[in-house]
Amino acid sequence: MKLLLELSFLGTAYCGFQVQKNGKSIQSTVQGAVEKIYGTVRLTGCSRTDSGVHARSFYCTVEAEDVGKIPPDRVPLALNSLLPEDVAVKSARFVDDSFHPRYSAKGKQYRYFVLNSRIRDPFLEGRAFRYPIPLDAECLNRLAAELAGRHDFSAFMAAGSDVSDTVRTVTQSHVEKDGELITFIFAADGFLYNMVRIMVGTLIDFSLGRLADKSISDIIASRDRSRAGFTAPPEGLYLWEVYY
Repeated sequence: MKLLLELSFLGTAYCGFQVQKNGKSIQSTVQGAVEKIYGTVRLTGCSRTDSGVHARSFYCTVEAEDVGKIPPDRVPLALNSLLPEDVAVKSARFVDDSFHPRYSAKGKQYRYFVLNSRIRDPFLEGRAFRYPIPLDAECLNRLAAELAGRHDFSAFMAAGSDVSDTVRTVTQSHVEKDGELITFIFAADGFLYNMVRIMVGTLIDFSLGRLADKSISDIIASRDRSRAGFTAPPEGLYLWEVYY
């Protein structure tokens, strides 16, 4: 039996979920709190996240010798009393030993927030990408629809990834606007390294005419990262939901 934790966190002060040498991670922060209750544990996350990326719903499993000693409905309050304010446990439940938070997932949804304004909003600093040039949300939405479907998304993968299978099925790809806040919503059976951030940057570049000599389908077919747009910064990206 494993304990499955649902986390929510602001990634601004962290180098990502996974333990790294270059800074404080979400994994080490959560593991430190968990070990105060359970002793030595193994903590496994549903995904890696880049430095500065946030999560509304992130899952990890806890494996410990006496993992069942506390009823799961009491675990969130116990752990939250030990965690910093930018990390919280939303829920906890027991799962079978065969459950893996990454490989048991059927898909994920990411959201990317752009504050389309020349004026900064102190409530969104570090939590949305402020972009001062006016953007046409309807145009962005039309372009986003072209990313849906099953494709080889090599052109939307950052260098440095060791993934060999770059085919993914995007089931949801659209853009919404509420005042100055533009939200890019993507769901898929999996995502490549920096895929969402590159898709956002590409859509923005297209909408502003910077890729006028290309099309979304041309870029996908090329499988060439250099043909896509810029990589949007991490602060606007949220892992929004994991589908099990």
